[in-house]
Amino acid sequence: MRRKLAAGNWKMNGTPASLDEVAALAAAQPAPACEVLICPPATLIAAMARLAGRGPVMVGGQDCHAAAQGAHTGDIAATMLRDAGASHVILGHSERRADHGEDDATVRAKTRAAHAAGLVAIVCVGETEADRDAGRTLAVVGAQLLGSLPEDATAADTVIAYEPVWAIGAGRTPTLAQIGEVHDFLRAELTARFADGAGFRLLYGGSVKPANAAEIFAVANVDGALVGGASLKAQDFGPIVAALSAAPS
Repeated sequence: MRRKLAAGNWKMNGTPASLDEVAALAAAQPAPACEVLICPPATLIAAMARLAGRGPVMVGGQDCHAAAQGAHTGDIAATMLRDAGASHVILGHSERRADHGEDDATVRAKTRAAHAAGLVAIVCVGETEADRDAGRTLAVVGAQLLGSLPEDATAADTVIAYEPVWAIGAGRTPTLAQIGEVHDFLRAELTARFADGAGFRLLYGGSVKPANAAEIFAVANVDGALVGGASLKAQDFGPIVAALSAAPS
């Protein structure tokens, strides 16, 4: 059975004072029936990991370099994330693909590095509004999935996050039918390619809020969410975690 995962991506937000939100989340959800992960800026990973301790909240990074070390000013290695206390890392987020020109081969190399460091890679795929309007959603998502995953990826070390680019931060959410179509497609592609494809967890990411979380989590093959802005505050992320904990298996 796939264990559900609520992952929060703080993006370029957060200072040490923001760690109070992690403590508040842990107090409100001391024993959730799902995994809970927060990926803060790199400056907060070590402090958040110390605060989280053995509690219900895991800590992850938002990106890593494909190399284990070297002359890469401003970058961070997967081994460094692990050493700081991270257990996961987000890779191939649409903002990295768009703002930093990351292609599938780059994401695949970073995924290999994450696995080598003992991190679970959350690999993101998703279409733009132009892709959606042109009817290319499944073709684009399928190509990203094929190109971004190493051949030896497993359900234990890799999570897939579907994020329709046009919905991120825009307050727009695809219909439940559209979400289901892509998640069913991803499941079929993973099952065809990997022996344990049925075990890969599929997260939905794109304007997930307390008000729509329960209905999204009721969609088949949605095993959780990758949440942006709503993960910054415990009062918003907590209800999403609760909705996922209550979702049907």
